[in-house]
Amino acid sequence: MLFLGLWAGTAFGQSGTVVRLSPEDKDRGRNGVQKNFYFTTKEQPTDDDYQNAGYFGQRLRPYLAGNQEALDNLNRYRRQKWIFLAERLTFVGGVAVYGSQTFSGSGDQHYFSNPQKVTLGVVAGSLLANIFITRHTNEHFVRAVEAHNAGLSADGRTGLWQRLAPTGMGVAASATGQPLLALRWQLR
Repeated sequence: MLFLGLWAGTAFGQSGTVVRLSPEDKDRGRNGVQKNFYFTTKEQPTDDDYQNAGYFGQRLRPYLAGNQEALDNLNRYRRQKWIFLAERLTFVGGVAVYGSQTFSGSGDQHYFSNPQKVTLGVVAGSLLANIFITRHTNEHFVRAVEAHNAGLSADGRTGLWQRLAPTGMGVAASATGQPLLALRWQLR
């Protein structure tokens, strides 16, 4: 019965497909461009084999199914992309409001009235927030792919036994003087 449960966990756990990022996307890190990632599952890919992961990584999600760490990183990536969109909307809206305040009314144009100061503060805050928002966004996507691939064994299937293997072994003495085998596991 235990063997059947372990086998079912292996069969339905992960898709078992190694995911490879395009060469341009593999090295995209901190403060990188905010564009879509491209990935493939082929061993020897050509340029035509790469598929778009989608703006929020939604086309990659089925490949990561069963690996909670990879899905958590992909969810962080999606969250960062939503925050990035909100920041861009705030910036564009602030610029539009500033422009409407500058060119509203008749006669002379006003460039630095009190409402315009507030609007410029919102625009500047938005630009500053953009630096912090985009700093780690791409890393979350790359970490999702790396976590997925780390959960696979060399032959492309889920390494259940590899994940259950102890991280350390040793020998200890009991109170009666009998040697004991000590095993240690690391949770991730």
